[in-house]
Amino acid sequence: MALPQGKNPLTYAEYLKLDEDIQYEVIDGQIYNMSPSPNVKHQSIAMELSTEFNLFLRNRSCRVLGEIDVCLSDEDDHSKINEWVKPDIVIVCDMNKIRTNHIAGAPDLIVEILSKSTAKVDKMIKFNRYQRAGVKEYWIVDPIHEVIDVFVLKNGLYKHEGTFAQNEVIEVKMFEGLSINLRNVFREEF
Repeated sequence: MALPQGKNPLTYAEYLKLDEDIQYEVIDGQIYNMSPSPNVKHQSIAMELSTEFNLFLRNRSCRVLGEIDVCLSDEDDHSKINEWVKPDIVIVCDMNKIRTNHIAGAPDLIVEILSKSTAKVDKMIKFNRYQRAGVKEYWIVDPIHEVIDVFVLKNGLYKHEGTFAQNEVIEVKMFEGLSINLRNVFREEF
């Protein structure tokens, strides 16, 4: 699939006019193709993590969303937005950031599930961009090795809180009382 032609970077307004099946992210002026669709294991992990977050956050002031456009600035003029991402899971606790079709501003927590085509972007480019944007907690899930790296923003920089494997429990720093047993997340064989 060819990248859009024209001026660089692509604006969010231009992106919204593209075919619905075309999905791109734009980070620091670079366009990243989001194809192909995630595999079954990727989707299963995303659903299990979303379920864990949703069960805890139900009836609280935070929302759990999956694969929604996130414009890291709080700009509302789509023609002025030239950077957005589409994380696997986002948690937003400031309802003023939720728009009809996207999130405007940094979410509180982002989860990215690695694939062969996204590993470098998720581990390096998005890591640095989320840190600059002020995303409070960033999780990088490695579905092949069934581990999750958790990073928490402290004094403007991510601190690695640990690498958690299938038989471990993550105590979510952002939400006191929320523990996620990774046996529930990495429970299927594919």
